[in-house]
Amino acid sequence: MKKFFSFLILAFVTSAIALAQNNSEHMTFKGVPIDGTLNEFVDKMKQARFTYIGTHDGIAVLQGDFAGHKGCTIGVYTLKSSNKVNTIAVMFPPQKDWSSLESTYVRLTEKYGQPSECVEMFHDALQPDRDFEKFHKLKYKECTWDTTFRTPKGDIQLSIWSQQSDCFVLIKYFDKINTDAVKAQAMDDL
Repeated sequence: MKKFFSFLILAFVTSAIALAQNNSEHMTFKGVPIDGTLNEFVDKMKQARFTYIGTHDGIAVLQGDFAGHKGCTIGVYTLKSSNKVNTIAVMFPPQKDWSSLESTYVRLTEKYGQPSECVEMFHDALQPDRDFEKFHKLKYKECTWDTTFRTPKGDIQLSIWSQQSDCFVLIKYFDKINTDAVKAQAMDDL
């Protein structure tokens, strides 16, 4: 009988450790593993003090503070085939000048260390010198400012971006396990 209880305790501890390791294999956002259904993840973000705005085309939109910036917009993306969360995108508040955008971008790149890939360039042969010229190039998509960091748990992509009339810093977190699942499913379809 003593052996039976020891076996049960060992089985329970082993299961708990395996479950904890499984959760820790996913990239996290604000301490929450990027995994689970859209509704489950949104509920956890609400607990982390983000305000749920709504869902559009399968993307949940929330607002809140992130990395010292108030009023960030967060997009939560899922694997369409399984409703599993795999990507989080954070759009920092729009800025009206290049130096503010670049300052935020540089500060965030310092957090993640050495990038795996980095493209920071203006597309013209004539490189702009002044802030307003750089901002103008960004607004009309005449530059690329992207940095990617590869981690064992997934990729982090940081960009200075423009969309319509807004210019902002954008950071995306791609969970490796769930992103690889999308790729594997796509390969199975071929």
